[in-house]
Amino acid sequence: LRLVLELDGEVVQSATPSIGYLHTGIEKTAEQKKWQEVIPLVERMDYLAAQSNSLAYALAVEKLLGLEMPQRVKDVRVLIAELQRIASHLIWLGTHAMEIGAVSMLFYAIRERELLMNINELIAGFRFFPSYIRIGGLREDLSRGFHEAVNAFLDRFPKKLDEYEGLLSKNDIFMRRTQGVGVISQEDAFAWGLLGPIARASGSNYDVRKYFPYSGYETYDFEVPTAAEGDVYARYRVRMKELRECVKICRQAIKRITPSGAWACDDPRVVPPPKDKVYTEMEALIQHFLIYSQGFTVPAGDVYVPVEGPRGEHGVYAVSDGTNRPWRIKMRAPSLLAIQALPTLIKGGLIADVVAVIGSNDVVMGDCDR
Repeated sequence: LRLVLELDGEVVQSATPSIGYLHTGIEKTAEQKKWQEVIPLVERMDYLAAQSNSLAYALAVEKLLGLEMPQRVKDVRVLIAELQRIASHLIWLGTHAMEIGAVSMLFYAIRERELLMNINELIAGFRFFPSYIRIGGLREDLSRGFHEAVNAFLDRFPKKLDEYEGLLSKNDIFMRRTQGVGVISQEDAFAWGLLGPIARASGSNYDVRKYFPYSGYETYDFEVPTAAEGDVYARYRVRMKELRECVKICRQAIKRITPSGAWACDDPRVVPPPKDKVYTEMEALIQHFLIYSQGFTVPAGDVYVPVEGPRGEHGVYAVSDGTNRPWRIKMRAPSLLAIQALPTLIKGGLIADVVAVIGSNDVVMGDCDR
């Protein structure tokens, strides 16, 4: 992100964001891939919310296909999405505090995030982009030791949250750098398309998980944290409360998930047959070959499916022309909208406040340059 500032002394008179430096072209590239092959692409957009991205995409394609997931798959997806939200918020917390001057905060946040990366590696073999959520369910069943690793993290994390807040919440320097800075009203937030923690810090209670529940979120007990001030400090408080709500949801999900059971739907169009059948039955071998060589076709139509990502409503608009590749994939990227509103948030503030506002908006450039 490049910001061109017009200044009067140290006061920002205007700002012009300049974007497009990543040149990923992920949305266009998706049109050249088979439906299942798009999963690794969408995970690399908002790379701090990889599994939220793949969940939104999988839900959109499954809606076009008319697939219904087993309850165990839904619960695993909820757990993974909330662990991803925690991991994303930890990077936000560490980098945001570091940019304001609390350098040690990043080391503490990375320490806990590494445990979540270990869980990704346990279930998928990859730490950053697991590609574990697939169209039709999950890539494979949960690995041995998954429940123990998740429970160990959930037992450890609340005390670490207390440490984080002990370092920052009443820190005089942190409060002076964040209170009354980058203020935006609820009406202006909606006008700019800002949802998620930014809007909730301005008084909104909108959360996709509550308003348009998916994957069984309506059966979970959790609150939507809000604040009224609409400044950088309010956005900090909302995200810290969200971290505690994530732990609450994860505890409920891990209790529901049995050690073994269904990890995908039973639709042979999209889910390969079990390997023992592939080795012994000709029909299963043919089906396995077709799925991996040609992919599967999706009925013609279009659909929009939103999820509550770490940065707000992350939506997927998918268009199918009835072939084995998407005709169009379009994402609603919260980071792009946050950058769009940036000039309004920093106008009239100091140069030093610009960094604080960008950090509080939690912008990921991969989410912007798609």
